[in-house]
Amino acid sequence: MSETKESAGKRLGSLMEQGIVVMPGAFNGLTAKLAENAGFKGLYISGAGLANGVAAMPDTGLLTMTEVLTQSAYITRAVDIPCIVDGDTGFGGPLNVIRLVEDLQNIGAAGVHIEDQMMPKKCGHLSGKSLIEPEAMKEKIIAAAEAKKDPDFLVIARTDARASEGMDGAIKRANLYIEAGADGVFPEALESADEFRRFAKEVNAPLLANMTEFGKTPYLTVSEFEEMGYAIVIFPLTMMRVMLKSLKETLDVLKAKGTQKELLGGMFTRQELYELIDYKELEVSDEKGGENDA
Repeated sequence: MSETKESAGKRLGSLMEQGIVVMPGAFNGLTAKLAENAGFKGLYISGAGLANGVAAMPDTGLLTMTEVLTQSAYITRAVDIPCIVDGDTGFGGPLNVIRLVEDLQNIGAAGVHIEDQMMPKKCGHLSGKSLIEPEAMKEKIIAAAEAKKDPDFLVIARTDARASEGMDGAIKRANLYIEAGADGVFPEALESADEFRRFAKEVNAPLLANMTEFGKTPYLTVSEFEEMGYAIVIFPLTMMRVMLKSLKETLDVLKAKGTQKELLGGMFTRQELYELIDYKELEVSDEKGGENDA
């Protein structure tokens, strides 16, 4: 990766000043590099992506903070584009949030979002979510803001209040979180373009929109979100869902035919994979190291 003194948070802020930032969800270094090579300027490290894709677990807060930090570090070190990390509920109270924010800055993340769900949490587009009290979430946001060593690190407050408290409750919580020091807000599981538009009008902060599949949010385009005033739009599991369907079809063919020959045209070649992971560059570095040892 190229050397730079500018923090990931600073780079993300510069991108947001230019227009909406589109962030596909990456759950390992390879998917991150694919997105970067495709021209995307930012990445989202989804908690569901890590739980599902790395551990084959549901998105219910089962991964520890250490596991999330370890997996996120693989991704942030694999690419040169800024990454926002899903911090779930902050992995505990305000002290846990402080550690999370400090460690995310240490691994080069550009920002984090922390949600106001009660543990055990649920996927934001499922029913039956329970929320902590607004004041308890406010304390977490205060702690996150105070833990920022980099002033450009983005602390985003996610609220899941739409389902249980309606739009009025979600907007009220969002504004409370901004007062507590949140740099932006992520309204989860809004149910129409009108709701997204209203939220943008009544919450004065950079906003993140979640354009996931098969959830409560209708399929809106990046340009529609931008027109409504959103700063970031994430596609958390789009790559994973397409990949899983392709993998299932691949395994079906391999099981039925006993050969991969007819699958070759749909594969990354060995050369393409090596180029993606900069294998040749590693070989050159290794050769130089050998010369220095001689």
